[in-house]
Amino acid sequence: MTRYAYVAAKPDGSTKRGTTRAESREEAELALYERELRNIRLSEKPGLLQLEITARRVKREEVMHLTRQLGAFVGAGLPLTESVHSLGREAENSSVRRMMLEVEDGLRDGERLSDCFDRHPRIFPEFYRGILRSAELSGRLDTALGQLARYLERDLEARRRIKQATIYPAVVAAMSVVTLVVLAGFVLPRFQAFFDSLGARLPLPTRILLAITNFLTGWWWALMIGLGVLTLLLVYVLSTTPGRYLRDRLVLAVPVIGPTVQFALVERFCRILSSMVSAGVQLPQALRVATGSLPNRVYRRSLAGVMEAMLQGEGLARPLAATKLFPATAAQMIRVGEDTGTMDAQLEVTAQYYEGELDYKLKKLIGLFEPAVIVLMGGVVGFVAIALVSAMYGIFRQVQG
Repeated sequence: MTRYAYVAAKPDGSTKRGTTRAESREEAELALYERELRNIRLSEKPGLLQLEITARRVKREEVMHLTRQLGAFVGAGLPLTESVHSLGREAENSSVRRMMLEVEDGLRDGERLSDCFDRHPRIFPEFYRGILRSAELSGRLDTALGQLARYLERDLEARRRIKQATIYPAVVAAMSVVTLVVLAGFVLPRFQAFFDSLGARLPLPTRILLAITNFLTGWWWALMIGLGVLTLLLVYVLSTTPGRYLRDRLVLAVPVIGPTVQFALVERFCRILSSMVSAGVQLPQALRVATGSLPNRVYRRSLAGVMEAMLQGEGLARPLAATKLFPATAAQMIRVGEDTGTMDAQLEVTAQYYEGELDYKLKKLIGLFEPAVIVLMGGVVGFVAIALVSAMYGIFRQVQG
């Protein structure tokens, strides 16, 4: 049997707290109801063997699946409370299960779904909750949940492609480092000892490699201290607002990577803004939430100025173009939406366009990244091979001589 903690109202209006045991949540509520308790709120109390040292993190993929299933249930006509109850009961992640039980309690007390999700900002971002809040007012909750699920899926797919692209170069780099350590740490010193016994001098490539390995071996502690100090300094700088702003600006200035990040930010901004405007959110509020969803502080600062210009009656397209952070095509599409009164549709078209452009940029970036790593590690391994071959050839000549 499961143990539940409860808070309920007694017949005289006072609050009663306690614990009870039951086979299920429904049986626990029924037993408390028969004891003339009302406004019952339950929370499952795990046993000693079920206790977790730390709460399990809720992954973005789990949020996506939860959103899609909840939208399907609501679209099929299932009551929202029953839908939340079913999803919470079937959730494998204990954090999701507890969160959905809290949401269910809130819904039973008359709260809206967005209000319940507001208590879990680490799981549901602000734009997610803002879209839900507007959808509840317009009665299009199932549509909004479907849109959110598709957006989360696209975001996860982009991250998955980047991770997959880095696996092969990372494996090549790791194997190359292991090879270098073995050759430079164990093989080359033996060549050096042998040459010293012959009174001969090692070839130049071998001497260079040995000097590097001897330096790393003798001064590794100083290098570790220096690396630690540099890391602490970097962490401190990035903990400040100017430091994070400088980092984001440098990322945008890096060739190939910068344009890819720019297209990703434009696509995300247009997608979230479109979803919120189509859900009935007022444009100033939608712009504020869409701006807050961007991780780049250069864009956030510039879009704060766009908000002020828009509130002064300048519209949205012209201030966006003035930031120089949005391509001219994006500003032109948004201007068409302003002129024709189809802002949500034009924002969706813009998001779809830059989604395709982002896919092309990602493929180009991945196509350059893999050979760059392979060429770099190949050059290092090749230099080590030359150093070894030179040493072996030197030994051969010593023996022949």
